[in-house]
Amino acid sequence: MNFTAALIADYLKGTVEGNPEININDVSKIEEGRSGTLSFLANPKYEKYIYDTQSSIVIVNENFKPQKSIAATLIRVKNAYDSFAALLRLYEESKPQKIGISKMASISESATLGEDLYVGDFTCVADHVTLGNGVQLYPQVYIGDNVKIGERSVLHPGVKVYEGTQIGADCVIHAGVIIGGDGFGFAPNQENNYEKVPQVGIVIIEDHVEIGANSTIDRATMGATILRKGVKLDNLIMIAHNVEVGENTVIAAQSGISGSTKIGENCMFGGQVGLIGHLTIANGVKIAAQSGIPKSINEENAVVQGSPAFDFGSYQRSYVLFKNLPKLRKQINSLERQVTELTSIMKS
Repeated sequence: MNFTAALIADYLKGTVEGNPEININDVSKIEEGRSGTLSFLANPKYEKYIYDTQSSIVIVNENFKPQKSIAATLIRVKNAYDSFAALLRLYEESKPQKIGISKMASISESATLGEDLYVGDFTCVADHVTLGNGVQLYPQVYIGDNVKIGERSVLHPGVKVYEGTQIGADCVIHAGVIIGGDGFGFAPNQENNYEKVPQVGIVIIEDHVEIGANSTIDRATMGATILRKGVKLDNLIMIAHNVEVGENTVIAAQSGISGSTKIGENCMFGGQVGLIGHLTIANGVKIAAQSGIPKSINEENAVVQGSPAFDFGSYQRSYVLFKNLPKLRKQINSLERQVTELTSIMKS
């Protein structure tokens, strides 16, 4: 499909600077721009590319001031990144949706099926499952007994959902995710072995949640492991039993949340963050990548870094010191030698 600069600007409520009738039919990064494509400039670090880019149209912030001439047509908006994201969402929504149930799918007669479903090859829908309207189950998805999935949720290939799980509307579960596997519950016995503690709870995933590929969400020992509305998880994330993640919290790849930890709303965790169990994390907390959290964070909107993590500003100041420890050690050793020599001279 082709779109003119004027049409795009009208949709974004922006203004055109250049040729309003120029057409685009694809998107590209500004540093790899091609004729007939749309790019955007939001980060000042990439400004150098706008002067040479071959992109036909570039979305920029309305306060952008070019340092030299630009060949591309500009569309000025309040927030270039948000506007570009809105166009990508529009494009994604315009793509035709898969509909239909494969003859090679296995669906229990006791399942309740909504309208306009897509169920791919070798997908299994077990007993008493409820699928809302517009649900998409890609090939090789497994849906266990008594699972409920809300309208328009999408489960990509290879997702496994254990019995009793509840998934809300407009969720996206990427390939290889396992939801509802047993929590890590074992108790030592008199024979010095470990006996498994039955995990009889469920997982509840509210609306508009997205879970990245190959992540795992464990069922609760009792009660529920809960991902609240709007939670976004990256790939390769572990959420243990009885964890609760608050609304609109985002967690980057390879992070792990131990059992019974409660995370507040609007938190942001960098990659490879680790939390021990039974903690409370206040609303709005930000945790830098590779941080380890050994105790609760009760201050809202706190920013922490390190392992064990502490205040971000203090960590940055401390880093200046501890990265120079080898140099300081050499200086101390040198001073010790000088003191020894001076002491020896004074005694003699």
